[in-house]
Amino acid sequence: MESLAVILERPERLTVKHLALTPPGEADAVVAIAWSGISTGTERLLWSGRMPPFPGMGYPLVPGYESVGSVIEADSGGTVRVGQTVYVPGARCFGPVRGLFGGAASHLVAPAARLVPVDAALGDQACLLALAATAYRALGGICAGATPLIVGHGVLGRLLARLTLAAGAEPTVWETNPARHVGAQGYAVLAPEDDQRRDYAVITDVSGNADGLDTLIARLAPGGEIVLAGFYEAPLSFAFPPAFMREARIRISAEFRPEDLSAVTMLIDSGRLSLDGLITHRAPAAEAEEAYRTAFADPACLKMILDWRDAA
Repeated sequence: MESLAVILERPERLTVKHLALTPPGEADAVVAIAWSGISTGTERLLWSGRMPPFPGMGYPLVPGYESVGSVIEADSGGTVRVGQTVYVPGARCFGPVRGLFGGAASHLVAPAARLVPVDAALGDQACLLALAATAYRALGGICAGATPLIVGHGVLGRLLARLTLAAGAEPTVWETNPARHVGAQGYAVLAPEDDQRRDYAVITDVSGNADGLDTLIARLAPGGEIVLAGFYEAPLSFAFPPAFMREARIRISAEFRPEDLSAVTMLIDSGRLSLDGLITHRAPAAEAEEAYRTAFADPACLKMILDWRDAA
């Protein structure tokens, strides 16, 4: 079996071509992908060649971990069924070509246990599940009535703000790009210089800006927490005395877990979390090279989706 796949042959060199798929084992399922999303965090670093040392890193590679499609061959244990719509958080099924994270392809072979059944009615919005789960994990045990700060109003920041509202809290969001101030739903978006507060109990950074820790520490309440939920290519550092005076805590929000995916799926199904308005651009998979450049260069592009349904 073959799959049409996006291949990063080297930094800023992308092709779309057929690759042989690893034959499925008894615990695997085969999925025909309908849509996959482009991550402006990790995939931007892979594209530019600035990804820090990472397990499995190297070129050529198939990127992507935001894929949705239909099961065309189920595992022998019946974990999934043929025809079921599933979210695929990446795959490693391309032989000598690395899958990092291996989801940007027309067909994937993946362990059935890793697939997440989704409502087919979500369509390409189901590609946002990974970001929603990432935001949910960063949220932590926030309490109703809290007034946290979120830094960054891209897709991850917007999902975090929506989840914060769903938890009964009232977020403020910082965004330095005026073009991204629009689209808030029930919360304020400010430029940092327009916010006078210096008593935030929780500040969650999703900007990926490695130079901003001192600014955030200066806005913390005593004993406050900074949550690092972006992906940072440069070393992080901060001045110790201000952090010491505030007894600041720093938490790194790691990769989402299956329970995070389950939680956001329930929130979406119940109507408490909306994915509307987050996908701004779509392109046929055959136009992947231009789509990747747009996703990384156009500030109006919150989320780019590749359409694999007509890929041959």
